[in-house]
Amino acid sequence: MGPGNEDFRKNPKFQNIAAGRKRKMKAAIITSSDKGYAGEREDVSGQVMEDILKEAGYEIMRKVILPDDRQMLADEMLRMCQDGADLIMTTGGTGFSQRDVTPEATRMVIEREARGITDAILFYSLSITPRAMLSRAIAGIRGETLIVNLPGSPKAVKEALDYILPSLKHGLEILKGLDSECARKE
Repeated sequence: MGPGNEDFRKNPKFQNIAAGRKRKMKAAIITSSDKGYAGEREDVSGQVMEDILKEAGYEIMRKVILPDDRQMLADEMLRMCQDGADLIMTTGGTGFSQRDVTPEATRMVIEREARGITDAILFYSLSITPRAMLSRAIAGIRGETLIVNLPGSPKAVKEALDYILPSLKHGLEILKGLDSECARKE
């Protein structure tokens, strides 16, 4: 082979792409709910989230219910990042209640914000209900893990995931070094 004609299969970028397409993305789910944690309420939103993520091809590596406690939520997100989660989805704790602290816990963990995700969810959700403006959800990145807050309503979880999942997959592939292009190929 002449110069510039190296075997492309030895290129680390190609190896990442090939390896990444052979494995499922790993997702983790956190439900933030005092009543759910105490066993006083069924975790419907977390189950809806799990079902949709599995159907979309994600491997669910962990699913937990925690109280609305900033430090406990942040500690669990850090643990999930360290354990190799590609995607951490939270449900609950994004409203105006004094106990709603999921966005604050997420800010303690992320290194970079990904505002476009929550902006897209907000714009889409506002076409369904004006109350969507009451969400304080955030999204961000820690290392190679994307963390996204969703509301605690099962209906809102389904609507948001149906809207964002196709784009999230592409974003995760870029984050993991499995793809590098955002432009659509026609």
